Amino acid sequence: MNIVFATSEMVPFAKTGGLADVCGSLPLALAKRGHKIKVFLPKYKMVDTKRFSLELIIESVSVLIGEKEVTAKVYGYDYQEGVQVLFVENDDFYFRDNLYGTPQGDYSDNDIRFIFFQKVVLETLSLITFKPHIIHCHDWQTGLIPVYLKTIYKDDPFYKQTKTFFTIHNLAYQGLFKSEALPLTGLSKNEYTVDTLEFYGKINFIKGGLIYADVLTTVSERYSKEIQLKEFGCGLNGVLQKRKNSLFGILNGIDPNEWNAETDKDITVNFSFDSLERKYINKGVLQKENNLPVDRNTPLLGIITRLADQKGLDILTPIMPTLAKMDLQFVLLGTGDEKYNKKFKQLGEKYSEKFGMNILFDPKMAKRIYAGSDIFLMPSRFEPCGLGQLISFRYCTVPLVRDTGGLADTVVDFNKKTGEGNGFVFSEYNKGSLLKTIQKALEYYKDKVLWKKIIENGFKCDFSWDVSAQKYINLYESEKRKELARV
Repeated sequence: MNIVFATSEMVPFAKTGGLADVCGSLPLALAKRGHKIKVFLPKYKMVDTKRFSLELIIESVSVLIGEKEVTAKVYGYDYQEGVQVLFVENDDFYFRDNLYGTPQGDYSDNDIRFIFFQKVVLETLSLITFKPHIIHCHDWQTGLIPVYLKTIYKDDPFYKQTKTFFTIHNLAYQGLFKSEALPLTGLSKNEYTVDTLEFYGKINFIKGGLIYADVLTTVSERYSKEIQLKEFGCGLNGVLQKRKNSLFGILNGIDPNEWNAETDKDITVNFSFDSLERKYINKGVLQKENNLPVDRNTPLLGIITRLADQKGLDILTPIMPTLAKMDLQFVLLGTGDEKYNKKFKQLGEKYSEKFGMNILFDPKMAKRIYAGSDIFLMPSRFEPCGLGQLISFRYCTVPLVRDTGGLADTVVDFNKKTGEGNGFVFSEYNKGSLLKTIQKALEYYKDKVLWKKIIENGFKCDFSWDVSAQKYINLYESEKRKELARV
């Protein structure tokens, strides 16, 4: 099949979160099964053109933004066999220090930036005559593509047999803009109603994907059900309930070659479960790096996260003074909301002998934290999938998570009697439940035989893309058969 991915992020080119990891790994897994993949991505400033030699594919693609004609260049990069990445270049829109905004807020023209991107994707495909069986769209930045195919392009023979998939990576980010953005899209006023793109007086890009795409997916089975509830539906639970028969939860995978403690060049010493003693060399290095006392017997809690309420920081920060009095160490890596940037800096300064606070983005340090920590914290209020817990298994680190979304689908609370389970799980979203579960984990940590069993259970888990990629292929082929039958 010819499969197109439209995404605003992709590893190793541009990343702010897990969306980039998925769009960097899934196309490769599909290509290995014989499919031809093209991935469209904005050519951001952070794309390393010295590392990646891009080839000019199209000198000029013109699209209308409202009544104004705007042009792009399109560059290609043959990433791996069967996967070509196409970069949409317009320096006015994408040559900026960040992808979506600054710590002070989103870019004011994000509507125009991504309307332009989506239009260029559709125009470019016809220009290069790559006729897609599937266009797989990801998050709000590509939510209008299914709308365009069902409206403006509905009679275009080039797209006659094209089906659209729309994956929700995080429903909380919807692409909400003032209603004045509608004329910029080129869509008619008929698409601005409560049953289409209108959302409390604004235009909602992700809603377009939810209503117009042929198939909806999200990144875990639990999350596909949670977002149909008022608590997690972000105002769109009714839309999702109506489309429940076309909504599928497929767990994200990870690339076992990238996340492999046995071969990882970014950690001090390679190891596996069979050479577990070597893990503690990495722990000692991590302790030194964070100016903490080097002691393999002191449990070290690690957290790598976007600093935001969603990630459970509103129940973590109140218990930090209590944790400082306990026999443990804590290392954080992340950046995000300014209130948390400041709060964790202050905590790091006040409890410097216990806490190492790294308020920054550093992929190599992240690997050192996975390798050197004993416990990996993910106390999220909601978590569509989560990759941190999957990665921690690969580095013989035990995850401690909340019972939500993909965390619930992958982490099983350890049962001392049966020896089953691969981590620690708490259900109620409050600081008391989190603290109690941390205390439980610390108690189990004292029993080295028990702790090694928990590590072993996690290390044996397989969360590679093999199973999930096949589920996507089955859905793609099912839609293709439906279209052929219709024709």
